[in-house]
Amino acid sequence: MKRRFIAAAAAAALLVSSVMPAFSVHADDAVTDITFVLDWTPNTNHTGIYVALDKGYFEEAGLNVTVVQPPDDGAELLVGSGKAQFGVSFQDSMMPAVVGEDALPITAVAAVLQHNTSGIISRKGEGMDHPAGMEGKKYATWDLPIEKATLKQVVEDDGGNFDNVELIPSTVTDEVSALESNSVDAIWIFYGWAGIACELAGLETDYFAFADINPVFDYYTPVIIGNTDWMEENPDAAKAFLAAASKGYEYAVENPTEAAEILLNAAPELDSELAAASQEYMAEQYIADAPKWGYIDPERWNAFYRWLSDNGLTDMQIEDNTGFTNEYLPE
Repeated sequence: MKRRFIAAAAAAALLVSSVMPAFSVHADDAVTDITFVLDWTPNTNHTGIYVALDKGYFEEAGLNVTVVQPPDDGAELLVGSGKAQFGVSFQDSMMPAVVGEDALPITAVAAVLQHNTSGIISRKGEGMDHPAGMEGKKYATWDLPIEKATLKQVVEDDGGNFDNVELIPSTVTDEVSALESNSVDAIWIFYGWAGIACELAGLETDYFAFADINPVFDYYTPVIIGNTDWMEENPDAAKAFLAAASKGYEYAVENPTEAAEILLNAAPELDSELAAASQEYMAEQYIADAPKWGYIDPERWNAFYRWLSDNGLTDMQIEDNTGFTNEYLPE
């Protein structure tokens, strides 16, 4: 689940069910059109959306939802321009879009997963089960400021010297092949997809999660973002969308096997074994220890943005509660 954007658009609308909606926009037969833009190709981060489509939760809430893949310049710009009402982003990568005079009208309205499940994977037994072990090793970097600052902190807090980590421009499209071929030694992954893929391939690995190293890195990734102006003008539709999405993710928590089948029906190009195994893992991550799906803890959100400010990763101090709201989530 890499944070890379691809050009193309693909609609997905599978609408059938008799389940009553949690929140409906209209009392009549009017329908609100909503475009939802992904961050990448379909995967288990998105399952709740596809379940809501398949089960008719959006339709019964008076919504006609179309899912599209992102353009080269990303989901944030598409949502910020109003060409899509909702999309998938990440707390770290959306920061430049919500800070400063040129901020886009986007707001994170739901946490897809409750905790940051990303970290560094490497071949087992090569000393990279902790950050300082990356010294002298080849790391596949995206060459992003937040990425490198995160690694620098965890490596040096562990007693290592980040300058001794060999940064290799990332061309990784298959983590298993990249590690098996020794082209790189360490890769930043989201465990729910790439980590599971390594397990299924029988590749023995070491792994450390950023959230386990330092609580400040337990930020929200991914999140659902909405166009702020559109939501303020259409609060009932925004709440209806998130109520239906919430039902989709709750279904995936309770029925991971069936949810994986729904995802595969929408995206048959996916590896079925990987999708099923990933869905089992994600079922425990969508809500985890939160009071409900989608909830964003202000303390955790603000702590990460303070860290960005304190480490010079933004041109200005980020005010608390910038870039997110819980107000559109169902009660």
